[in-house]
Amino acid sequence: MIYYKTNQHWLKDITHLFRSWTMTRVMRAVAGIGVFTAILAVVKLQYMQNVTLNLDPSIFSLLGIVLSILLVFRTNTAYDRWWEGRMQWGALVNHTRNLAVSASAMFPVEDKEARHRLAVLISNFCISLKEHLREGTKLEELMFLSEEDKKIYPTKGHLPNYISLQIHQLVEYMHRENKITKEDFLNMKPHLQAPIDILGACERIKKTPIPFSYNVYLKIFITTYAILLPLAMIPEVGYWAVPLVMIIFFCVHRRAAYGRRDRRSIWARLQ
Repeated sequence: MIYYKTNQHWLKDITHLFRSWTMTRVMRAVAGIGVFTAILAVVKLQYMQNVTLNLDPSIFSLLGIVLSILLVFRTNTAYDRWWEGRMQWGALVNHTRNLAVSASAMFPVEDKEARHRLAVLISNFCISLKEHLREGTKLEELMFLSEEDKKIYPTKGHLPNYISLQIHQLVEYMHRENKITKEDFLNMKPHLQAPIDILGACERIKKTPIPFSYNVYLKIFITTYAILLPLAMIPEVGYWAVPLVMIIFFCVHRRAAYGRRDRRSIWARLQ
């Protein structure tokens, strides 16, 4: 994620847009529509001056209102998904901290091996979950792997789930060996179950994108709008249509691009 203090560095925050993944894609599309509009302007104003295009610019105002409504829905949906992902990750931080604190207070002080093992498993669960939501867990990023872990982990198709099982097994072992009381075990149980619930919620966000038909419809609408807009503006304002169309398309495409970025922004930037 990008951490910043609101309204502290106005110009610095603005300049970051031009280094972002989303803005790079948006500017490429804006440059493309600018070239397209420039070609149409040259053809119309230099070689087809007697050809009249009967496109009423007011139609595009109405279409722009409809398109804005669709984009607002897309942007709000994207933000809701991002915020839900952020809440789930924050809940994971809280539950793992509570689990670690509880284990530190309840596990026998002399059993340093079990205390260290649980701390390693908690850390590796978070790391494996982060990578699982990206492109798959990388074993080299996990910490303090035992020889047994190095043999077993590559064979697991869902590593975060298996590490969660190891955490449960360790705490259950401590309970059966009477190293922690039944009350201690019951107090830790909600924090043991929460990571699995959070894992499922994060997977649901990742694997349930905005409906494909809606995406296609929105892309067709934006593409058609971008192609027809220069035809309406060139006869009215001439070559000034090039920057005007680019500005309008920038506003439209930016909102669509930020909506499309929602899943990537959750897992690729969330640390």
